[in-house]
Amino acid sequence: MKNKRLIIISGLFSILVSGCHTKDNNIEKEGPVPPNIIFLLADDMRWDVMGCAGNKQIHTPNLDSLGTKGIRFNNAFVTTSVCCSSRASILTGQYVSRHGIQDFKTPLNAYAFSMTYPMLMKEAGYQVGFIGKYGIGRNVDNVAGNFDYFWGTATQPNYENTDENGNYIHYTDLVANHINEFMETTSKNKPFCLSVSFKAPHVQDGDPRQFIYNPRFKGLYIEDTIPEEPTNTLEEWEKFPSFFKKDNEARKRWEVRFSNPQQYQESVKGYYRLITGLDEVVGKVRDQLKNKDMAKNTIIIFFSDNGFYLGEHGLAGKWYGHEPSIRVPLIIYDPRQPDLAGKQISEIALNIDIAPTILAYAGIEIPDSVQGNDLGQLLVPDKTDKWRTFFYYEHLMKQFPTIPPSQGLRTQGYKYLIYPEANPVYEEIYDLKNDVKETRNLMEISGNEMLRDSLRVKFQQIQEEILNR
Repeated sequence: MKNKRLIIISGLFSILVSGCHTKDNNIEKEGPVPPNIIFLLADDMRWDVMGCAGNKQIHTPNLDSLGTKGIRFNNAFVTTSVCCSSRASILTGQYVSRHGIQDFKTPLNAYAFSMTYPMLMKEAGYQVGFIGKYGIGRNVDNVAGNFDYFWGTATQPNYENTDENGNYIHYTDLVANHINEFMETTSKNKPFCLSVSFKAPHVQDGDPRQFIYNPRFKGLYIEDTIPEEPTNTLEEWEKFPSFFKKDNEARKRWEVRFSNPQQYQESVKGYYRLITGLDEVVGKVRDQLKNKDMAKNTIIIFFSDNGFYLGEHGLAGKWYGHEPSIRVPLIIYDPRQPDLAGKQISEIALNIDIAPTILAYAGIEIPDSVQGNDLGQLLVPDKTDKWRTFFYYEHLMKQFPTIPPSQGLRTQGYKYLIYPEANPVYEEIYDLKNDVKETRNLMEISGNEMLRDSLRVKFQQIQEEILNR
C-alpha cells in the first residue's frame, strides 16, 4: 500500500488518521473526526476561465473565493482529453492504458468499480453520493445502487428540463436541487463524500444553439467583447498535415462555433454564462455547509474532466494534446488549513491524482493499483523535489475515425506529440516557455535533432512505465 501523506493543520504537521480502518473496515470513533469531502467536476472547462486564473471578463466570484481561501494548482492536466476516459481515470486513479475505458459504451468492470474512490470510502464507513453525469458506459443500472444517494445519467443529459410542476428548469439548477436534497438527508453521524458532476460548460451536442445557458444569464457579458484567440486563424489550421485536416471532427465543430467574429462572440459568451451558472451552485454549496454547521470540516475539490478549444489552431472540442485541451482548473479548499489560504502550486497535477488525494484526506490507504499520487505530498517540503516533472498523454480512442489518435509527453518545458497511425508517423515538438501558444513545431526546424531524440526516449520510457506499473 502507498504511504499516507502528511497534511498541515494549523501550521503543524500531523499524521492524518493513520490506521483509520478497523477490522470490519468502518471508520474508528476515536481520534480526529474524518472530514466530509465534496468533489465538484466541471465538463469541458479549461484552466483559464476563472477570475482567480487571470480572466478579467468572466464572472466566477465563488470559485475565486474558493481559490483565495484554498490551494490553487496552476499546472493541472488530464492524461486523456475526453470525458468517459478522463472520468474513469478520476474515479480509479489510473491511466486509460490500465482501466481500458476508451469508448462511450464500456463500463468499468465490477472489480475496477469496487476500487474507485467512492466505493473504497463506502467500505471505510463513509456515506457516498453521486449527482449528475456519470459518463462511463451506456447506463448506470449496475452503479447507482452502490451509492447511498444517486441521481444522474451515464450519457450526456439535456440542459432544458421541466420540474414536477411542468416548469422550465436548467440542468445546472437540477444538480443544485439534488445537492440540497443530499445535504438534507445525509446522516450527521457519519462523514460523507459527495461527487457532483456538472454538464456545464459542455455544449448541447446536436443542437444548433450549442451553449444552452440558463435564460436568466442572457444579459451577462452582453456589452463585452471577448478577445479572439490569436491562433484562431486559417494560417494556423493550414499548418496541420493533410491526414489531420481530412474530415477532422474538431474542425467541423469549429465551423459551427468559431468560424466568424459574431459566431465566436456568441459561442464564448454562452460558454462563459454556463460557467457562471456553475459558479453560482458552488456558492450555494458553501452556504448550505455553513447553515448546517458543516463548513469547518468539509473539504471541497474543484476540477474538470478535460479542457476545451476556443478556436485555437482553428479547432473546437478537445481530444488533442494542446494546452487548451488538456489543461484544467484545480482548487482544493480545506477549511482546517487556514494557513494555506491562497497558496499556489506550480508542480504538475493530474486527473489520476484526484482519487488518491481524496482517499488520503479520508485517511484511507491508497491501493497499489492507483497510478496517481496524493497531492497532499506537495505540502510536505521534502516531498516536493521528488514530484513528477513530466507526464504521459494518450488519446487512442478509435470509435471516431474523424479524430486521429494521438499520444504525447508533456514536460515542464517541452511538449512532444505523436500521431501513431499517420503514414508516416507524424510528430510535433513545442517549446512551452518560448512558444506558449504552440505555433512553431520544432520537428520542422533543423537543429533540434538532439531535443527530438531525448524526448522520444523519455516518451518511450514513460509509456513502458505506465503500461507496466
